[in-house]
Amino acid sequence: MIPENEKQSLFLQLIFQHQQLAMMGMGQMENPMSNAKEVNLEYAKVAIDTIEVLKEKTKGNLSEYEEKFLESILSQVQVKFVEVSNNAPKS
Repeated sequence: MIPENEKQSLFLQLIFQHQQLAMMGMGQMENPMSNAKEVNLEYAKVAIDTIEVLKEKTKGNLSEYEEKFLESILSQVQVKFVEVSNNAPKS
């Protein structure tokens, strides 16, 4: 059995990992495989959607801190996604 404090840490790490994936997909962080900033909005959207699904599926089962952390991260990446999408070259 995993101790409660360790569960919280693992959950927050999971959210943070998806935030980083979203930021990489929006060209806000370097991709460690290519050492370059690359924009792939579909990739970013999958990461953001995953955070949103985690929010929906864990509703009512999170501490206040976890809920605020999740909400904050989701809001940040959604706002950045809109910003990057609006500035992306139109094809």
